[in-house]
Amino acid sequence: MRSEAEMYQLFQDMAEADSRILAVYMNGSRTNANVPKDIFQDYDIVFVVTETGSFIRDRDWIHKFGKILYMQYPDEHPDYPADKEHFYGWLMQFADGVRMDLHVESVSHAREHIGDDSLCRILLDKENILPEIPAATDEDYYVKKPSEAQFHACTNEFWWCSNNLAKGLWRKEIPYVQDMANFVVRKQLEKMLSWKVGIKTDFSVSVGKSAKYLYRWLDADEYQNYVSTYFGGGINEAWEAVFLTCDLFDNTSEYVAEKLGYTYHTDEAAAARGFLEHVRKLPEDAEEVY
Repeated sequence: MRSEAEMYQLFQDMAEADSRILAVYMNGSRTNANVPKDIFQDYDIVFVVTETGSFIRDRDWIHKFGKILYMQYPDEHPDYPADKEHFYGWLMQFADGVRMDLHVESVSHAREHIGDDSLCRILLDKENILPEIPAATDEDYYVKKPSEAQFHACTNEFWWCSNNLAKGLWRKEIPYVQDMANFVVRKQLEKMLSWKVGIKTDFSVSVGKSAKYLYRWLDADEYQNYVSTYFGGGINEAWEAVFLTCDLFDNTSEYVAEKLGYTYHTDEAAAARGFLEHVRKLPEDAEEVY
């Protein structure tokens, strides 16, 4: 597997050898000092170019980066429009284990958007075409202190959508339950736990994509409870995980509300929890909810 130094040299050599490439910059985890380095970190590289068309038409040039195992052309997806004239990418997994997300970008687009991501580092600027940017930082990704309205919206969304978990489990519709749990209900728990981390760190850290770094700041037991809220395809297993999710959300909401001086509507939580418990006991042939 090629080293980081070898990859940076490759990017520079290719840029220096091609007059169409005017600058190179990188964003993503490799610019973030707070992210531990590992073998799966990819290279998010942008070549700022005189025009994108010739790079898109000649697809052989990307093989200069190494032997490609497989790849994706995200800007060729028929359902998502792309501004190919200004920004175009290739996502590549190489045979030696390196992964690279490469884009070519017009000068005008780069000048306008290079500051959109605070995790950005300029590697090469042959003609000083790029504006000066601050040192890379993940501050834009720090957990933000919620307003009381945001706090209430989170708790209401969690408890209201738990209703969908109840009916889905009674119907034994595990695919629906999984989607509702992971894409709706869990996202509120993730948000609430992130706010707890924010409170504990004076809102000065990022918990990462999908809150993957929660383990750094939560107690070991609390984090294990969070991981245990994920469940497989069994109905009873799912019910147990749902109630564990409710317990964790309830406890965390009380903590966040107390620390921020907000009101937590415990009556709403109790009513929703009671509904879940009632539905779990309903017979399969029930003709009425109550």
